[in-house]
Amino acid sequence: MSQNSKRPFRPAGKVSRLTFTNEERADPELEKPLKKAEKAGDKLEKAQDKIPKKKYINKERTFDAQTGKAKVRLYFEETDKPKPPSKLHHAVKTIPQRELLNKIHKEIREGEQDNVGVEAAHKTEQGMEFGARRIHSGYRSHKLKPYQTLAKAEKQTVKAEVNYLYKKSLRDNPKVSANPISRWQQKQAIKKQYIANRYGKGAKTAHQTAKNTKTAVKKTTSATEKITQFIVRNKKGILIALGIGAVLMFLISAISSCSIMMEGGFQSIVGTSYTSEDEDIIAVDDDYTLLERALQARINNIESEYSGYDEYQYHLDEIGHNPFTLASYLTAKLQVYKRSEVQDELRVLFDEQYSLTTHEEIEVRYRTETRTDTWMDEEGNIHSDTYTVEVPYDYYILHITLKNKDISIIADSHLTGEQYEMFSVYMETQGNKSYLFEGNIYAPNMGEYTDYDIPPDALTDPAFAALIHEAEKYLGYPYVWGGSSPSTSFDCSGFVCWVLNQSGVYSISRTTAQGIFNQCAIIPPSEARPGDIIFFTGTYASSGAVSHVGIYVGNGMMIHCGNPIQYTSVNSTYWTQHFYAYGRLD
Repeated sequence: MSQNSKRPFRPAGKVSRLTFTNEERADPELEKPLKKAEKAGDKLEKAQDKIPKKKYINKERTFDAQTGKAKVRLYFEETDKPKPPSKLHHAVKTIPQRELLNKIHKEIREGEQDNVGVEAAHKTEQGMEFGARRIHSGYRSHKLKPYQTLAKAEKQTVKAEVNYLYKKSLRDNPKVSANPISRWQQKQAIKKQYIANRYGKGAKTAHQTAKNTKTAVKKTTSATEKITQFIVRNKKGILIALGIGAVLMFLISAISSCSIMMEGGFQSIVGTSYTSEDEDIIAVDDDYTLLERALQARINNIESEYSGYDEYQYHLDEIGHNPFTLASYLTAKLQVYKRSEVQDELRVLFDEQYSLTTHEEIEVRYRTETRTDTWMDEEGNIHSDTYTVEVPYDYYILHITLKNKDISIIADSHLTGEQYEMFSVYMETQGNKSYLFEGNIYAPNMGEYTDYDIPPDALTDPAFAALIHEAEKYLGYPYVWGGSSPSTSFDCSGFVCWVLNQSGVYSISRTTAQGIFNQCAIIPPSEARPGDIIFFTGTYASSGAVSHVGIYVGNGMMIHCGNPIQYTSVNSTYWTQHFYAYGRLD
């Protein structure tokens, strides 16, 4: 194994990014490119954190001057796992195996014409080999994804930071940018210098990097002017040559790669797609939702079923599921399923996901009672004394607890290793049928999210600024039922509770959307302001009138944990239909 292959994909915890001075942050000309560079850097750090880690033991040798003895202390260090071999590397490595299999299949085909049984068995064997290749291909894609995401984030960070340095150089040298060609040359010079600093010695700050670009910009100017004059004199010939070259490159590329792309694309789609009919997938999900609604109805009726208690205390997880998680689980376990065939499987899965229990608690409490004693004295006069006493009595409390174990957690313990690999692949690809549950806010969207720039005026409120600063750390995090921290990701109420607590704006214990609503003062929509809480109803079966919650940021926008955490317009048709109320925490 080469030394390069032994190295981590990127040093653990080390992400190169620009830093900015207060002067640069206060410059309105640099505000937009600076903000984009910072966001790209944040995404790069998130991608770096998701690279799988491994620990190894290291030694530290110390010398005790008093005893004259050496001591060795063992400790763990963490580093990134090496990037798995690419698909191309795997394909090249398995060429001998594939050649041998092809030869065997060729010999079988030559003799199968006279034997129907052999032909059928051979086709079945080929189908199984194809399925196994698709499974392993999907698993390799799943393992490679964090590294591909990091590479993409690295590329975006480079682009955003180069653009920032270019804008800064234009501000510092306004006379240098005489025409489009010279500006292009300037940007290329800046990019070259930036790449050398980033992957060579490394530039620590934007200020230091900007210094390095000034010389490059000035050197580019004179050369650019000469090139510009040449292009102006020969522009027609140059344009024709460029056009012909582009056409030829397109034709050659299309002819050589078309057939390969079609074959590979078809195999990839087949191996990562839900294999059941769309109608069955949707109908099975509807059946599961009916089970959840029946569970909600039972909770709503609990005080009638268990009457006579002095108090009812509810400790309820939210009711609901990600429809793609259900479809991915069933496909990984059953391959192909019909609605009529999976009802028993649905019930088993449902009973595993939800646990509803009741517990009776008896407290000894005291109530104040007024009593009167009547007595007669020696002269026959009747007297009465009135006094109060504390009388003990039994106070009956019924605790109702609902636990929701997400289907993805069940999958980890109920599927075989190979089935779980395919479950992960289906979750990432949405079974190549993302249209199935269109409009469902908890359906994953492949890691993309809607961003939004908060108006500067709104950020003058320190409490709201702290709230948004904390909330934006988790943009792009997926929706996970019951999640309430960055380590598990979040559900809608878990996200709002976490942001309120961590920002210091409001101290709140982990609760549901209904629980947050119960602590708010209701605000008319016309009086809603950034930082208020917005509530929705009917988005799924929930333990109360409120079923979804987000943080209102003004201008008809909110930040919430749909899937993933993102900004969303509250004026869309979907959210308008399900709007419940605005609330404000004191």
